[in-house]
Amino acid sequence: MSPSQSLIPVTPGSTIGILGSGQLGRMLAQAAAQLGLKTHVYAPDRGPAFDVSTLHTLGSYEDEAALAAFAESVAVVTYEFENVPAGAAAILNAHRPVLPAPDALAITQDRLSEKNFLSGLGIAIAPFRAVDDAQGLASAIAQLGAPAILKTRRFGYDGKGQAMLREGADLPAAFASLGGQPAVLEAVVPFAREVSVVAARAGDGSFSAFDVCENQHENHILSLTRAPARIGADTATAAVAMTRKIMDALKYIGVIAVEMFVVEEGEGASLRERLVVNEIAPRVHNSGHWTQDGAVTSQFEQHVRAICGWPLGSTRRHGQIEMRNLIGDEVHRWRDLLGESGACVRLYGKHEARPGRKMGHVTRIIGP
Repeated sequence: MSPSQSLIPVTPGSTIGILGSGQLGRMLAQAAAQLGLKTHVYAPDRGPAFDVSTLHTLGSYEDEAALAAFAESVAVVTYEFENVPAGAAAILNAHRPVLPAPDALAITQDRLSEKNFLSGLGIAIAPFRAVDDAQGLASAIAQLGAPAILKTRRFGYDGKGQAMLREGADLPAAFASLGGQPAVLEAVVPFAREVSVVAARAGDGSFSAFDVCENQHENHILSLTRAPARIGADTATAAVAMTRKIMDALKYIGVIAVEMFVVEEGEGASLRERLVVNEIAPRVHNSGHWTQDGAVTSQFEQHVRAICGWPLGSTRRHGQIEMRNLIGDEVHRWRDLLGESGACVRLYGKHEARPGRKMGHVTRIIGP
């Protein structure tokens, strides 16, 4: 029986291992500290999580000896990003539970396997085709039509690793622009808004979701999140139910984010909303940052609770919430934001404000 199949509740004072040193790892470490837990961050590059963790190791994900030593120093291992190499996850899981489990990671870090998984559950997704080469892209575009979006199967985020294809596009050039990697072509969904469900599932199957939130992107990067989303009650209920179905099928432990499109059909009194799942993020997520200052339990604390085998916390909102990312030079407004009554500012400790780089976020409670 592997460690992930024989979970023992983690006790206060224990150490949690975190793969990845970015801002998500930083906020996980901060949440763990509030619960009397230590953290050990492992990453190939120095990042803001190193500044707040109890221990940190600078090491490669291919260094088996370093990974094994890291695993032996912690009670459980989690991660802040979904592109953990499968080999690293397997090495760690032989020593300590890796949560969410490597099986869930394998499905969600590959867009094609994720889409096949969702289709198998009967969950609505955009029509898609697998694309392995330029000839395959021509065949796929002939079937789906244009416009369509070409996405690499792995390693894409914030608009990276994808290209919009319109009528008459140079298909070989488009495929080459993504490095000639295996890809997926998706039909464009005519959505009215984008929403996400951030939820947690524990090892005993207990489940808790935050209110569905609505997301606004600029230049493919999340700019603004509102909670709750401006959708009907039945739509919100359906979105949470779909998320639970996904988590149960994965036997998932931890926090997940399921991004969805809301498609409006009909008009007036006959208007109805239909949900189409876009992507799954098997980790804490940018669209859940509002929970830090806008809910009783943050997504980061909830994740720590779940992977430690502790009771899940309350997801009750403190009111109507808006969370805005501070991207690039926007972080230089920190002094004005700190002087704003009711603004809850979180800065990530990154030293250089590059264009498109998430430097922090600010959350506001805008109504009851």
